[in-house]
Amino acid sequence: MTNYEDLLNEAYETVKVVEKGGERFEVPKIEGRFEGKKTVLTNFVQVASSLRRPVEHLQKFILKELAAAGTLDGERLTLNKKVSSSKINPKIEQYAKDFVLCAECGKPDTEITKEGRLDFLHCLACGAKHPIHSKV
Repeated sequence: MTNYEDLLNEAYETVKVVEKGGERFEVPKIEGRFEGKKTVLTNFVQVASSLRRPVEHLQKFILKELAAAGTLDGERLTLNKKVSSSKINPKIEQYAKDFVLCAECGKPDTEITKEGRLDFLHCLACGAKHPIHSKV
C-alpha cells in the first residue's frame, strides 16, 4: 500500500497548473482621430459590444463625463470638440468599473437590472447584487 505523500505527489504531477496573473477581461481601448475641431471615435460600437452594454448607455456616460455634445453615426461616435484618447480611455475604464465589473468577484459577467427607481448590478457569476451609485 502506498503512503499519503506518494499519492499526493502523484496527484500534483497529474493536475494541470493554473497560471495566475492574466485576466480574461481587459477594458478595450478607444481609437479615434481628429477632424477639424471634432473628434471621431472609430471603434465606439465595438467597445460597447465588448463591454456588453447598450451603445446608447455608454454614449450617454461618455458625453456626460467629457462635457461634450456628440452624435452616433453608424459605428462611429463624433464629439463636437477635440478630446485626446488619453482623456477618453480613463473614462471607459471608469465606466467598466461602475457598470460592468462585479464589485464582489471582479468578473464582467453582469447585467443591469432596475428595481423601482434604483439600478442594480447583478453578477451572473457569483450572484451578488450591488446598487449602482453613478447616474447616467
